[in-house]
Amino acid sequence: MHTPDHPSQSILPTMTRLLLVIFFALLLYACSSRQPDSVASTDDGHSPANAFVSNLEAAHHLVDFKSHDAVQFDLSLFFGGKQRLLGKVTLATDSGKARIDLDDTTSMIVDGQTVYYTPSMNPRRVRFDAYTWSYFFLLPYKLSDPGTRWTDYPDKQLNGKAYEVQQLEFEAGTGDAPDDWYIVYADSNTNLIHAAAYIVTVGKSREEAEEDPHAIVYGDYTMVEGVPIARSWTFTGYTKADGLTDTLGSAQLTDLKFVDDLPDDFYSASDQMATAIE
Repeated sequence: MHTPDHPSQSILPTMTRLLLVIFFALLLYACSSRQPDSVASTDDGHSPANAFVSNLEAAHHLVDFKSHDAVQFDLSLFFGGKQRLLGKVTLATDSGKARIDLDDTTSMIVDGQTVYYTPSMNPRRVRFDAYTWSYFFLLPYKLSDPGTRWTDYPDKQLNGKAYEVQQLEFEAGTGDAPDDWYIVYADSNTNLIHAAAYIVTVGKSREEAEEDPHAIVYGDYTMVEGVPIARSWTFTGYTKADGLTDTLGSAQLTDLKFVDDLPDDFYSASDQMATAIE
């Protein structure tokens, strides 16, 4: 048997080729398995986690928030210099039920997909009020709900300041207004939501709604049993070119607290309540 005078000269080229094959195989695997930040929902309706959503959920203490049965606060809402709504809001932390008490005799209740209300209320506003203000509060805790679709939003600037930004849309049939969209701006340092631009498609087409988008700005965050919650909202006009424009309204949230001992019939509608129609 012939033995080379320099074994390394015959072995090293073979080893080098083998290492190169392994390296490129690993590289191809890594590239094919990498999950981009811009993702659509999976077949079961859930959006695969991306860094943007994960960071926001962690910053807003999603797990701590959902460890409670419900959150409750007084909401004072103004638009055009006039009080639009004043009442006590109670929201199940799983977002399945809600109750807004305007006074001792006037209430609206959301039980699943059904909205009940005291007949003395304006029926044209009931569904809007029942869902809209609750959703604005619950937004940080619904980022990975079934049917959510997140995509990267290329403009990271809002009125001259840089933010972490993605756009939220919804699968068909999701929620009460699946044609709505949100552009969510998060503080780059805290990952708390700073603002969300949005359209409201209730009673209009998406094209009509996109002619007049708005934004909500979250401010005055405070810790409530370890969960950061914004105590002030500012509503503004919004354009993709100019960002936040004129101020339209504001809201103050007071007496914020978690509640875990609500009576069993708390979200039950009385026989005198009417059912809201879309």
